[in-house]
Amino acid sequence: MTNNEKALCLIIGSGPAGYTAAIYAARAGLKPILYTGQEPGGQLMITTDVENYPGYPDGVLGPEMMEQFRKQAERFGTDIRMELISKVDFSGPVHKVWTESGTEIQAHTIVIATGASAKWLGIESEKRLTNQGVSACAVCDGFFFRGQEVAVVGGGDTAAEEATYLSKLCPKVHLIVRRDEMRASKIMQERVMKSANIEVHWNTETEEILGKDSVEGVRIRNNKTGALSTIPIKGFFVAIGHKPNTDLFNGWLDMDETGYLITKSGTALTNVGGVFASGDAQDKVYRQAVTAAGTGCMAALDAERYLTEKGII
Repeated sequence: MTNNEKALCLIIGSGPAGYTAAIYAARAGLKPILYTGQEPGGQLMITTDVENYPGYPDGVLGPEMMEQFRKQAERFGTDIRMELISKVDFSGPVHKVWTESGTEIQAHTIVIATGASAKWLGIESEKRLTNQGVSACAVCDGFFFRGQEVAVVGGGDTAAEEATYLSKLCPKVHLIVRRDEMRASKIMQERVMKSANIEVHWNTETEEILGKDSVEGVRIRNNKTGALSTIPIKGFFVAIGHKPNTDLFNGWLDMDETGYLITKSGTALTNVGGVFASGDAQDKVYRQAVTAAGTGCMAALDAERYLTEKGII
């Protein structure tokens, strides 16, 4: 690989959005180059059973599904590289990016699929029991806890939404809120309060998630009184937000106040011509593998149209 390269289509990120963009771009003859980034396969690489993605009637392991996505992208000729993009320059008509090893690539189109990372509490038991009852996505994993007691930690809209969703599947949902009030919107708070099987634990913080090979309970502490108590649960859902992996594009692309890339409604177009955003890097509402894949498709099709309109292909 030389120190300078040219590309019709460069894809940054390798989750469902990145790989889907690669499949469509490769089939359109754009000869895409895909850089996997720090977490090849994205968040699904730390997900065990995926049961809500169409086409897998018996479910599929997250890493296995991402391996199939990768193979399909490679089958059509995608050049997949296990490296990070460390710097970008979107000032000219042809966009420049630099890899961590120093290679400069000049790309006519760029598809951003860098995803978002869930925020975690940072306690040892949370990490140890991830996918063993600890999850950051109720829509993804709530089905596995039907008929069982669960807990959700967080006080914003995400936590309220996840608790409300789980209340339809579980007999009891414990909502652990650090303060004496929620940050969630009024309507979301009302939904929580109207749900008879959601119990809110105010001024409460998580001390430890209990269990050896699976979640068996949670030890909580009242931060006003210092009192410790234990709740027997089978599922523990962390809902304290996500951080989009978009720091690389600060100063170049329009973002909202939390860092999600802004795209033109109904498209993958950013404020910079030839740069397209897909997946969880621009979606703070749904954050599902299937919606990420859909926007990856949109980004590749938008890139193809852009190249055609510019007379590049």
